[in-house]
Amino acid sequence: MRAVVQRVREARVRVEGQVMGEIGAGFVVLLGVAKTDDAAAARQLAEKIAGLRLFNDEEGRMNRSLEEAGGAVLAVSQFTLYADCRKGRRPSFDRAAPAEQARALYDEFVAALRAQGVAVETGVFQAMMDVELVNAGPVTVLVDTDRQFY
Repeated sequence: MRAVVQRVREARVRVEGQVMGEIGAGFVVLLGVAKTDDAAAARQLAEKIAGLRLFNDEEGRMNRSLEEAGGAVLAVSQFTLYADCRKGRRPSFDRAAPAEQARALYDEFVAALRAQGVAVETGVFQAMMDVELVNAGPVTVLVDTDRQFY
């Protein structure tokens, strides 16, 4: 699984002009699922993201987790995170999980975050979405269960 994690002041996702999910301070998580991913990877990624210390403490250092900062997560499924652009001009998405598998693991990821007490809002799986956010910092990190970027 791959996640682009952005620390935000606020964020929302719209589908056909309607707000489907909205948070104040926290993380926007753009989540990609690979064919090789499983439920254990979803839970591992959720645990890692919930504990990331990307929020400032009293001294201005990134030393506080999502829970400590009282933040929420806006989770948005994004299969394009598995685009392979090495050949030609058209990306290949061969490594991305098929929709049924991706939906199940996206749901597992969201459930695992909620089980840790994280408030989670979501987009609409497979919908064309507009994601609006105010990136705080900016702070953006990549977390990848395949490459162990954490």
